[in-house]
Amino acid sequence: MDALSAQWIEYLRAERTPANTVARRASVLRSIGNASTATREEVEAWWAGRRHLSPATRSNDLACLRQFYKWADRWDHRADDPTRRLDAPKVAKGLPRPLGRSDLRKLLDNLPPDLRRAVALGAYAGLRVSEVAALDWADMDLEARRARVTGKGGKTRLVALGAVLMDELLPDVGGNVVNAGGKATTGAALQRRVNRAIQALGVDATFHSLRHRYGTLAYQATRDLLAVGRQMGHSSPVTTSIYAAPADDAADVIADAVAR
Repeated sequence: MDALSAQWIEYLRAERTPANTVARRASVLRSIGNASTATREEVEAWWAGRRHLSPATRSNDLACLRQFYKWADRWDHRADDPTRRLDAPKVAKGLPRPLGRSDLRKLLDNLPPDLRRAVALGAYAGLRVSEVAALDWADMDLEARRARVTGKGGKTRLVALGAVLMDELLPDVGGNVVNAGGKATTGAALQRRVNRAIQALGVDATFHSLRHRYGTLAYQATRDLLAVGRQMGHSSPVTTSIYAAPADDAADVIADAVAR
């Protein structure tokens, strides 16, 4: 990574950008090496060399690089954007893969206390793993049963906490919620631990399956994309809309009607 790229990464850290986001952007800049001085031809050659990657990965890579050039232009480090002729690949909007009730019960019954709390926050509050890892008891309003969560882009939202979840988290010992007052771990480290533990128990899922469970059940209960999206920290109802597909009542009516 060149000096200007390293400067941008330090800028992101100073702005309290989530650690997972910083790590992802640093990885992209390392893959190109000389982002600050790269010509349009060099950037396009880098892009061509990533055709073997999935559309979602390539789309994210390009977005990361464009953020760097946007910052570089803002601070007068360079005035051009060598990615301007590149088109991000279309990413198919997949369906959610929520964790089933029996598998969730298996996890909660067998995981150690810290991972059990992490899984409960993912399944019952729909938090991202980075949000779970950073959650502190100082962010919790026990009387109102709300948590102040800092999500993507440093945006803060209030998330409702159900009674079942509170039973999993209490008592309030202060400090980090997952680690019962101990030092907070990074989202990436927590995700690795949870995913390994899930697989060790023979459950075909990842931490993100917990969030899919929350989104699917929340939409089925409310049919309100905006409310579910607010709780999950989505920037657009389009993102939340993947949870509407499994609950498409009209589709079931059509399927039954054409079979008559």
